[in-house]
Amino acid sequence: MSHELIPEGLWTGDYYNEGTGKSDIFDTLKEECGVFGVFGHPDAASLSYYGLHALQHRGEESAGICVADGDSFNYHRDMGLVKEVFDKDKLESLKGNMSIGHVRYSTSGDSRITNAQPLVFKYREGNLAIATNGNIVNEPMLRRELEKAGSIFQTTSDTEVIAHLIARSPKDFVEAAKDALQRLVGGFAFLLMTNDKLLVASDPNGLRPLTMGRLGDAYIFTSETCALEVIGAETIRDVAPGELLILDREGLREERYTAPGRKALCAMEYIYFSRPDSDLNGSNLHSARKRMGSRMALESFIDADVVTGVPDSSISAAIGYAEQTGIPYELGLIKNKYTGRTFIQPSQELREQGVKMKLSAVRRVVEGKRVVMIDDSIVRGTTSRRIVNLLREAGATEVHVRITSPPFKNPCFYGIDTPDRRELIASAKSIEEICREINADSLSFLSVEGLISAIGGYDEQSYKGGLCLACFDNDYPTPIDFDGEEKMGCSC
Repeated sequence: MSHELIPEGLWTGDYYNEGTGKSDIFDTLKEECGVFGVFGHPDAASLSYYGLHALQHRGEESAGICVADGDSFNYHRDMGLVKEVFDKDKLESLKGNMSIGHVRYSTSGDSRITNAQPLVFKYREGNLAIATNGNIVNEPMLRRELEKAGSIFQTTSDTEVIAHLIARSPKDFVEAAKDALQRLVGGFAFLLMTNDKLLVASDPNGLRPLTMGRLGDAYIFTSETCALEVIGAETIRDVAPGELLILDREGLREERYTAPGRKALCAMEYIYFSRPDSDLNGSNLHSARKRMGSRMALESFIDADVVTGVPDSSISAAIGYAEQTGIPYELGLIKNKYTGRTFIQPSQELREQGVKMKLSAVRRVVEGKRVVMIDDSIVRGTTSRRIVNLLREAGATEVHVRITSPPFKNPCFYGIDTPDRRELIASAKSIEEICREINADSLSFLSVEGLISAIGGYDEQSYKGGLCLACFDNDYPTPIDFDGEEKMGCSC
């Protein structure tokens, strides 16, 4: 299609999902990436395809798979959804028993095929492919140091930094990778593959999820356990913070590249990002979210006629709130899944109307009713206001908003695409002010203590239950200040 035929402002870029995020009608937070790895299976590429399809919610902008057969690489990556990037012929051309795959979001401006992963390089020991989920906070400092030493970067992805660190090391691949990982500050889950080795690493705080599974004699690695279920693999365990797994012809070796730091798994994985059929540290996400809704009801009950959840991530919590209060749960909001992520109207008036292209209120359910609307977070506040107004336009007499997370006040440095602190409504306004801003009759947030309790105390002996809560309390588990050269969000 000629882009000259598309009305100005209708798309955010030249292709589906380019520059997703900041210009979306809904200002929800964006997870950046999902990774999937296979070692020791003849259909590694096909398994990766199905695994990435299960992880599609973690990245809808680009997808890629790289396979190795012991002697050489073959890979394919492109912009778009997994089902658009790969077809039968492409998958059949990817021969090998070892693979790494990736799905990606990016911030606006970084949408380009050169940043699509896995990134593939040639260096003195042969081929090297890297896929990662997360963010390296000190990447600008490392990049500047490497450029001064003569490195020439081909992408804006921070994943490329570790490739240069490995390539410049005189040590063998495994030891060079250990040294490189030790220099990184941030939250990350890495899959690094050569012709005959697969390395799997988690950051020292375990900020980004990474799980190991088995399918027969093959090892599987994934950002979420739902991808293991899809291919019929069993879950073995989570990759530990600071751990390095080495898989080659000798089998699996479990080592460390650094001592573990403070456990700090991203709380937003529980609240919003991961699929409800996934498990994190032995806790099922649907069950955890139901407990968040139940705890929300105990902390901030309001008498009403119906409870509804903002689809899809808040439905589990809404069910928990309804069960705890005895107020009927109803599908008061319906999500249209077929509008695409880039629908934008050319005027603000039509843009506001465009919310109805993605979400509809069920008039027969909410008309004349006092509604409790459950959502997982408030970012800028614009989405909540639009949804509250949808319910009011459909005839709801009262709309009470209950958020199953604490107020989101601080930006993320570990792989979540968050706005500047000044754009986070909770960083500048009180709960009462936010309530007025979103046009609700009442507003309450889940307490930090309630959140930790609802998640199930995945590690009750650890500080803050083993969770990173920095977006709520400004307590970051790693250094985040590198003389103004730190990087937030994600450009992996």
